[in-house]
Amino acid sequence: MKHECELDVSYLEPPEPMEKILEGISGLQLGQYLRVLIHREPLPLYSILERSGFNRITRLGVKTELEIVIWRFGDKEAYQAVKSICEGSSTVA
Repeated sequence: MKHECELDVSYLEPPEPMEKILEGISGLQLGQYLRVLIHREPLPLYSILERSGFNRITRLGVKTELEIVIWRFGDKEAYQAVKSICEGSSTVA
């Protein structure tokens, strides 16, 4: 199984990025995480993720200004995969 699902919402007009991200996380399987490519920080998203049982890391992106990596709270396999891709990167929040 592939751990990473990538979603590019850079430069979409609101509310499309939020809608696409919420749709993307709804399909995550155990062991998977969503890497979101985005050009600005979607601050309202963070509380929605927390209330919905997701963890996230926001970091400087390679392809876009920011990347948000999202996985289900308590999913150890996804967390290990996220941890391995985030080592040495600049975390924003």
